[in-house]
Amino acid sequence: MTVQEPREPVPALAVPAAFQEPVVKVRPGWVTAVVLTNLGINAAFFGPLQVLLAQQAQTFDAVNKEAVLALATGFGAAVSLVANPIFGALSDRTTSRWGRRVPWVLAGGVLGFAALLLLSGAPNIAVMVIGWCLVQAGCNGAYAAVTASIPDRVPRRQRGRIGGLAAIGQTLGIVMGAMLANLAGGFVAGYIYCAVFLLVSIIPFVIAGRDTPLDKRDRAAFGWGSFLKGFWISPAKHPDFGWAWLTRFLVNLGNNIFTLYLFFFLQDAVGHPNPAAGVLLLTGIYAGMVVLMALLGGPLSDRVGRRKPFVIASSVTIATASVIVALAPEWPAVIAAALVLGAGFGMFLAVDFALLTEVLPSAADRGKDMGVINIAASSPQVIAPLIAAPTVLYLGGYTALFFLSAAIGLLGAVFVVKIKGVR
Repeated sequence: MTVQEPREPVPALAVPAAFQEPVVKVRPGWVTAVVLTNLGINAAFFGPLQVLLAQQAQTFDAVNKEAVLALATGFGAAVSLVANPIFGALSDRTTSRWGRRVPWVLAGGVLGFAALLLLSGAPNIAVMVIGWCLVQAGCNGAYAAVTASIPDRVPRRQRGRIGGLAAIGQTLGIVMGAMLANLAGGFVAGYIYCAVFLLVSIIPFVIAGRDTPLDKRDRAAFGWGSFLKGFWISPAKHPDFGWAWLTRFLVNLGNNIFTLYLFFFLQDAVGHPNPAAGVLLLTGIYAGMVVLMALLGGPLSDRVGRRKPFVIASSVTIATASVIVALAPEWPAVIAAALVLGAGFGMFLAVDFALLTEVLPSAADRGKDMGVINIAASSPQVIAPLIAAPTVLYLGGYTALFFLSAAIGLLGAVFVVKIKGVR
């Protein structure tokens, strides 16, 4: 009888360095670079969206300015929906010695800078529309890459805090965009200010944002069929990802419905003597609460090691803001609702982002998958007007609109419970 020698254990296939789960805490310099990049990208988005595009549309056609603005923003929104996941997928495959994300932040920032300068000198409506589409393409390319860098570099126990800081960058970017547009005194200078600010804001990330390079041998073979099919992430195969996507979509849809007609609500239902000033004050209150709760909620979620209770609580809080104004369309109640909405959305932005990074299907496709997730935040901007307009005009006015906003937000809280892989 022969005795068999024990077999050597078969080593598991090594995970390529670029796809490994991060375990080392990121340093303050890297975090600052991410926040500044988010700040610059959102200033480049919202300076034009809040002020500059409208001023330019009026210059080209004062009679049909609304249609001109809708044309530009509509085409731009369409570009944003496809650019984010496509550039995210391309960054996943990048084998630069600077890593996968830095080249796309740089390329997207430079394209956004050039497109904003093109807008500043646009001679007609066609060039204006093309310029804004290029801004959307460039800035979404940079945003897809910098967003994907967080699950690439940040350990799970730190993602709530970093998600909160990234959300602060987004919120302050909205405020900064409005400030740059107003300080400029006209859309030509305004576009130039936004362009320069965007380019300067990405420099720290270009310097400090380098991640582990992807070896060409670890990159999957390219085929158009597999590349395009990769944008469909089956909810049946990845149910946690599907429920997380739906949650983010619903909460953002409810939030967009709440804020879309705020000016007209203050003017027609509340009877505010200066609705424009009212909107500005409410936006400041909202932004302040977003920053405060993003700072508090993200680290607290990291500390207790749980995400779902915070996302559920923030979704319910957001819905509560809508109920307040539905039941009491009066100025003090609207101020209270702005405080509640900002508190809920600030916590949601921080903790839901951390939750999303924990349900990504594949480390090799983080850029593409985060791009698909970003559609859940951007598509409600397109869908909300299609729901809000008929509701206000034919289905019960502003009371019905805010109750609908609350119901949609609460659905987001319900579907979070379906996520099994995150506590």
